[in-house]
Amino acid sequence: MTTDQVMQLLPAYMLVLCRISSFVVVAPIFSSRSLPRPFKAGISVFLALLVFLTVGFDNPVPTDATYILAVLKEIIAGLFIGYTASLFFSLIQTAGTFIDMQIGLGMANILDPISGVSAPLFGNLKFMLMMLVFLSMNGHHYLLGAIMNSYKWLPLDNRMFQTVYEGRLTEFLVRTFADTFMLSLQVAAPLVVAMFITDIGLGLLARTAPQYNVFVIGVPIKLLIGFALLILLMPGFSTLFQIVFDRMFNALEKMFVIMKAT
Repeated sequence: MTTDQVMQLLPAYMLVLCRISSFVVVAPIFSSRSLPRPFKAGISVFLALLVFLTVGFDNPVPTDATYILAVLKEIIAGLFIGYTASLFFSLIQTAGTFIDMQIGLGMANILDPISGVSAPLFGNLKFMLMMLVFLSMNGHHYLLGAIMNSYKWLPLDNRMFQTVYEGRLTEFLVRTFADTFMLSLQVAAPLVVAMFITDIGLGLLARTAPQYNVFVIGVPIKLLIGFALLILLMPGFSTLFQIVFDRMFNALEKMFVIMKAT
């Protein structure tokens, strides 16, 4: 391959690298703080090379002032794809926050080594279980397949700015955020409802037997009930995570359809 051919292919490869690298920055699993930055940079370069060799780009990429806009479009596309996937992982921690607030562990947050921020106890437990299930079913391979197949729906000569201007993509992201928040409430519903019934029982106990200090006996009772229900619900987490993953990939497919519609 001559130098002229390399200079013709390099702009297209750099556009691919912009989308892949921006996806790796925000996508679940790949954006983990436990992964070293050289690894993230290396996997971005390697994936961009695979996409470039697999998909192939015959049309020449202009290297004038519009190239800057093309770079921005690819970065926005990668961020949108990674952000949509990360929403369905964050809903588990949101559900854990609701559970901890009801059980009485709202102040007992721990440092999450994956995200680097404080996370609730139950949310962090469910998040780690979700990560294990996701990796066991090769979900990270499906994520890589999604970003590679995005070029079939959204080629380099896309109209990302027009899609954002029309508002359909923004409406999709807002609806997806609302759906994930509602799903987090549904995930936390069994324990939250159980804690609400426990509070009602403690309130009746305080009215019928004032000699009992509800504030003293209420905390251990809610903890025991919460942990007992968690043990009972633990076997169903794998099925729950499968439903979350299915909705995540369906959301990614819907986003690709919206992007292609222009």
